[in-house]
Amino acid sequence: GMLEYEFETVQCDYEGGYSLFGGIGLETDGHREAILRRAGDGWRYAGFIPKKQRAGGFIESIDLIFQRETEGEP
Repeated sequence: GMLEYEFETVQCDYEGGYSLFGGIGLETDGHREAILRRAGDGWRYAGFIPKKQRAGGFIESIDLIFQRETEGEP
């Protein structure tokens, strides 16, 4: 099959602390829930894109990227 992609927006909360997404003061648990939930449907986490940023570079929301192989022939 071919690869198909889906995107899911996750809001980022500012509770302080260190973030893997590139900065201090950004913390979210929504990405974990989304990645685990979609894994059950055969989706593989493929990365993320900052979707909305504030001045100063703070990320307000991100798009998680998921991919999986389609069934059957292309």
